[in-house]
Amino acid sequence: MLSSSTANVQGEAPKRIGLLILPQFSMMALAGASEPLRAANRLAGKTLYQWSLLSEAGGTVSSSSGVEINTQSLEEAPELDRVFVLASLDIEHQRPPKIIRFLHRSVAKGKTVGAFSTGTFILARAGLLEGKKCTLHWESINQFAEEFPTIEVTRELYVNHDNRWTCAGGTAAIDLMLAQISVDYGGKLAAAVAEQFLHARIRGPEEQQRMSIQWRFGVHDRRITAAIAQMEDNFEHVISIEQVAQVCNLSQRQLERLWHQHFGMTPQRFYLELRLAEARRMLRESTKSIASIAYSCGFVSASHLGSAYRKAWGCSPGEERRKFDMGQA
Repeated sequence: MLSSSTANVQGEAPKRIGLLILPQFSMMALAGASEPLRAANRLAGKTLYQWSLLSEAGGTVSSSSGVEINTQSLEEAPELDRVFVLASLDIEHQRPPKIIRFLHRSVAKGKTVGAFSTGTFILARAGLLEGKKCTLHWESINQFAEEFPTIEVTRELYVNHDNRWTCAGGTAAIDLMLAQISVDYGGKLAAAVAEQFLHARIRGPEEQQRMSIQWRFGVHDRRITAAIAQMEDNFEHVISIEQVAQVCNLSQRQLERLWHQHFGMTPQRFYLELRLAEARRMLRESTKSIASIAYSCGFVSASHLGSAYRKAWGCSPGEERRKFDMGQA
């Protein structure tokens, strides 16, 4: 246990945190947001942080994994120092008016506001990220950029810009909270909290969200990883394999030979499979129309996507979505 003097907390009032929970929120993000606060209290031997779980109407809210938690209504919320929005799936049409008004009142009082994962959409829809840099989960970055083209969005783990804290969600929630603990009470306490969760190092905000291409695809040839990066950056506006090869300082024929050696297929087929995998993810995790998903993944129409999708997965995009909604996928 750290002494009060070590943790630099003597005589300070607890910091009060509000976690604003939206339906289909991420349990991982909730744990990452709250558990470091609990551990900080225990290690310091006193209450450094108090937190409240809040929702628009109060009562139970179901997570993306089906776990239900009890929340207080916004009307019951205590006075808070910081408020964070927690969201995950089904974010497309969520514009909770009471939460948006609550966030506006918090900002007017000079409070810190933030968001985990797709909660960043709510801050943006509230108009609280204009002129700010932000982040959110990598799967939703393109969707966010389409809806908010004037807001700077990054692929960093978390961002603090003018008292707006945004985070990619998942385990990055731990890093954001450790950063706050470090600012509040010093790096020694933050490091002690990290050790409690076997979090071997506190990651900086600038670190990238996704596992490296080398690990995801099991390749270490820099020419191949550069080519895959080009493909992943160009789903909507498909580029030619010749263009991909030029980035890697290879001829198209050299790239094709390299691809056969490592993957047993053409780079064209590999690129198509990446785009189809992204379409599958979007069908399962978003409510966007099939036509919109088709365009986002580089297909000229819903029927074009449908033809390629059936060849790859043995069903149509509509059937895929229905199966997943019924829990059969």
